Amino acid sequence: MSNLIEQLIQQGYLKTPEIINAFYKIKRKDFLLPEFQEEAEANYPLPIGFGQTISQPLTVAFMFELLQPKKGDKVLDIGSGSGWTSALFAEIVTDQGKVFAIDIIPELVEFGKENVRKYNFVEKGIVEFICGDGSKGLAKEAPFDKIHVAAAAAKIPQALLDQLKIGGRLVIPVGVEVQDMVLIEKIGEKKYKEKKYPGFLFVPLITK
Repeated sequence: MSNLIEQLIQQGYLKTPEIINAFYKIKRKDFLLPEFQEEAEANYPLPIGFGQTISQPLTVAFMFELLQPKKGDKVLDIGSGSGWTSALFAEIVTDQGKVFAIDIIPELVEFGKENVRKYNFVEKGIVEFICGDGSKGLAKEAPFDKIHVAAAAAKIPQALLDQLKIGGRLVIPVGVEVQDMVLIEKIGEKKYKEKKYPGFLFVPLITK
């Protein structure tokens, strides 16, 4: 994975020291099905079962750089899948922060939890896994500093905008066949700044 990380740094996708450090520390291989572990270094999505994938490292790097997670942040990780992004967030927010990992597929919640346990983040209480509809967010734990959505929505769910802290950031792929990566910054009670980056492909966000 270190060669791939160096490539992402050289190409300008990874810039922030804390994010780079997390990429080095949290091994993508630990979040893959056994038959795909040889491809951990590959810069493309890989299947994790149930029609879902672990995202392309370049895409994860891009989303993390947009989100700018910090030590002490409260993060909502929607479509947590393999648990890789949840563990990356946990490494960055440390035990001063908290990551709520949510997935709608019970088997993937278990898979993600087992993978994240390899780093003791579950035992330390830094990452909590929830089985549920991520499009509704997690109102009882809101507001969040950062919300990361790893599946495509046709439009941005209002619940996620409402559950973002003022000064917080939300990154979500929006679109049906091809997605724009949308960065939302909450700048006031009902005020948002929006920036779009075109040309992404994600599995759809499953809702109930």
